Amino acid sequence: MPERTRILAHPDRTCAFARAMAPRLGPGDVVLLGGGVGAGKTHFARCLIQSSLPDPEDVPSPTYTLVQSYAGPVCEIWHADLYRIGDPAEVIELGLAEAFETAICLVEWPDRLGDLAPAKALVLDFAPGLDEETRQLTLSWSDPRWTARLDGLTDD
Repeated sequence: MPERTRILAHPDRTCAFARAMAPRLGPGDVVLLGGGVGAGKTHFARCLIQSSLPDPEDVPSPTYTLVQSYAGPVCEIWHADLYRIGDPAEVIELGLAEAFETAICLVEWPDRLGDLAPAKALVLDFAPGLDEETRQLTLSWSDPRWTARLDGLTDD
């Protein structure tokens, strides 16, 4: 499985990375956002979504709603926070499994998906860096199409 690592020295760098990734995503793309509480998952998702919307819109964390969807320029964008999910069957009830086929899906706490995690997803794992504002981002994937799509994006 290919893997690349980036150091994001400030939340602004995380946002810039998300904005750069946004136009590389399309219908059926799933990005699994891993990392602990406060690792930067929601900040990344918020920046990516806001940069994709034709008109500025508030992008709240879906911690309590579980899923928020947005009308993107090419397809819907789904932002899911599965922290409160107790059983992968709940993911099906949310409609997320269908959205994996037609929308851009950003999924926080992807371990809650169990066997429903798409094999072709891009995995972004956020970890604390050397100081409070720095994050280490590890990208991994099994679908070879991500290799070309990430070229240039992951180079520092």
